[in-house]
Amino acid sequence: MIVDLKYGNGTIPLEYPQTPNFKGVLYPAEASTLNDPAAAVNHSLTTPIDSISLAEMARGRSNAVIVISDITRPVPNRMLLPVIIAQLEQAGLSADSISILIATGIHRPNQGAELEKLVGAEIAANYRIINHMSKQDEDMVLVGHIGDGIPALVNRHYVEADLKILTGFIEPHMWAGFSGGRKSILPGISSVKTLEFMHGPEMVAHPQTRYGILDGNPFHEAGLAIMAKAGADFIVNVTLDTSKQVTGVFSGHPVNAHLTGVKFLSQHCMKVLDAPLDFVVTTNSGAPLDCNLYQTAKGLSGVAAATRDGGVILIASECPEGFGSDEYQEVFEYATSPQEFIDKVMNKEFFVPDQWCAQETYQVMTKKEVWLHTSGIAAETLRRFHFHPVNDISEAVRQLLERFGQDARWAIVPDGPMLILDASSR
Repeated sequence: MIVDLKYGNGTIPLEYPQTPNFKGVLYPAEASTLNDPAAAVNHSLTTPIDSISLAEMARGRSNAVIVISDITRPVPNRMLLPVIIAQLEQAGLSADSISILIATGIHRPNQGAELEKLVGAEIAANYRIINHMSKQDEDMVLVGHIGDGIPALVNRHYVEADLKILTGFIEPHMWAGFSGGRKSILPGISSVKTLEFMHGPEMVAHPQTRYGILDGNPFHEAGLAIMAKAGADFIVNVTLDTSKQVTGVFSGHPVNAHLTGVKFLSQHCMKVLDAPLDFVVTTNSGAPLDCNLYQTAKGLSGVAAATRDGGVILIASECPEGFGSDEYQEVFEYATSPQEFIDKVMNKEFFVPDQWCAQETYQVMTKKEVWLHTSGIAAETLRRFHFHPVNDISEAVRQLLERFGQDARWAIVPDGPMLILDASSR
C-alpha cells in the first residue's frame, strides 16, 4: 500500500504493509468546503455571532486595526482582508485610517515579496502594514496584570486603535487547546516579556495545557484575561480542511464566535483510540507549518498522547529554515539528555526565548523516541540533539515492525496536527 505524507509544498510517498494491528491511515473527518468563501465572509460580517454587524460597529470610529496571522499560518488573508476592508470603508473609514498588524508573536517580520504573498500586492501598496516586534519595548503598552502579577504587555498600535479586529483560523493547538480568537493577542501581538511567563516551564508542563482542551487550560484562560484587558471588538476566524480550503467562517463576539468555531471544528479533528500505539508515522502538516524545527513540536505533540511510553514517533517535516532561528538552536545546546533538559528548564537554570517548543519536544522525548525525516537539518546535528534521523521513511517503517513485531499497534497520520490523537488508556 502507498500513502502520500504532507511534506513542504509536496508529498512523500510511503510504502507500507497491512499488518494485523495496523490501525489505519487516519485523516480528519473533513467538513465540506465553501463554494464561495469570500461571499461567506461577507455574510458573516453582516450577520455575526452575538454582535452587531461589522459595518454598524465601524460607523463613527476614527480608525481601525486588523490583526492578521503571519506567513507561518495558512490563513487566507488575501481573501479575508479585501472583504473586511470594504465593509470598513463603506462605513466611513478611509484607507489611511486602517492599519494591518501582523501577529508575528516572536517570529521574524514578513517583508518585501513575502509580505505581498501574505496580503496581496494591492493591499501591501495601499495600506499601513505593521509587523509586531515582540522585543521592541517602545512598541508595547502595559494593559494590566494577570495571574500572580504577570505583566500584560501588548502592541501599542493595537491598544490605541479605536476599532480592534482579530482575524485568524481555528485549529487544534498544543498549548491553547485551539488556535484563533484570543490567541491573536497572546502570543500574536504580546511582548516577549509577557511570553516569558505565558510560555514558561510550568505553563508548558501543565497537564491541561494541551491539544483540544479549553476548560481548566491556564494558557487559554490567560489569553482570555489579556484580551479582556487589551480589548477586542470583533473577530473573523475561519476553519480549513487539509487542503487549506475554507470550511467555515465565524465572525462576531471575540469569545462566543470563537467557541462556536471550536465546537464546529471539534467534530472533525479529534480521534480517541482504544489503546496506545507502539509507533506512529506522522507529519507537521506540510507547508507552511513544517518550515522549521520550532514548529515541528506541534506534530510531535499531536500524536504523543496516543503513543505508548517506550514507543516511537516517526515524523516527516521539511524544515527548510532549519531550527527556525539561531536562538532556537542555542536552546538545544542545553540538552545533554532529554530528561536533563527538562530538569534544567524546570529549575530555571537558563532562559532563552523559544525554549518552550524545545521543552515540548523533550517532554515527548523523555517517554518516546523521536525519529525525524527532514532535508533541512544534518543527520549528525539531529543525533547530537537526541533525534533519530531517518533517510527513507518506508525503510524506517520496516525497521520499526522488526523492532515491535508484526503484531505492533501502529498508524499513519498524513496530515499531522490537523488530526489530534489520544488513547483511552495510556
